[in-house]
Amino acid sequence: MDARRSVFAGSWYPASAAECEKEIQNFLKEDKGKPVSDRTPTGGIVPHAGWYFSGSIACNVIHRLCDETPPDVIVIFGMHLHPGSPCYIMKEGAWETPFGEIQIEETIAEELTRKFPFTIETAGRFTKDNTIELQLPFIKYFFKDAKLVPMGVPPAGISLEIAKAVAEISARSGLRIKVIGSTDLTHYGMNYGFTPKGTGSEAIEWMRNENDRRIIEAMMAMDPQKVISEAIANHNACCAGAAAAAIATAKHIGAQHAESVAYATSYDKNPGDSFVGYAGIVFCQ
Repeated sequence: MDARRSVFAGSWYPASAAECEKEIQNFLKEDKGKPVSDRTPTGGIVPHAGWYFSGSIACNVIHRLCDETPPDVIVIFGMHLHPGSPCYIMKEGAWETPFGEIQIEETIAEELTRKFPFTIETAGRFTKDNTIELQLPFIKYFFKDAKLVPMGVPPAGISLEIAKAVAEISARSGLRIKVIGSTDLTHYGMNYGFTPKGTGSEAIEWMRNENDRRIIEAMMAMDPQKVISEAIANHNACCAGAAAAAIATAKHIGAQHAESVAYATSYDKNPGDSFVGYAGIVFCQ
């Protein structure tokens, strides 16, 4: 079976299974001692910078999705898209990770492509994209036998329709799913052409305490429409469609509660005039 090759292994995250596992174990130690909910997790929001910057947050969100009954499928929404962008999906084959290939769940993917106008990606024809790939080693490590439905969805109403369909198709097919939305938050500074508060300490504090806080509050309220409108208005989520679709899907499969796992910025690791925010959130029943 054709497998989509990893593009960012060896640069944004380690290329070998041994090095990935070493990093994952270190990330889990960073989360040790933090309270873990006794609610059943259905999904979460993860960041997608290189593992050095945000790997710990993504790893610990995905780890918290583990419960007594392993999922059959992980549905992951991502990609840097705008309101007018098409939707993307890989509907067959597999995706390479350092821990082995993850098979695509074809039943859900095929039915989605019959219902919605997707651009189909394949093992040999795809858009280079970090938002989904950087989560795959974590998914394969914690959910060894789970299959994958990877999608790129824009910040638009169709993404919420897709979210509802995902929940309906998986339930009808008897497949237990977990859902992940991959997005970073505010991209601030000259590197990103966004400097409403100039530079220096005022800028980083504004991003942390105002701009990122607004989008995090929308995510914690589990309000997908608000996530989309907030991100479009204030540039505080680079993949708002992915986050909104994950929230909507999680709600359709029973999520009623959101729990914050972590918040950080790239400034914490590498102080400078350009920086990015990262949030980790888990949705539970």
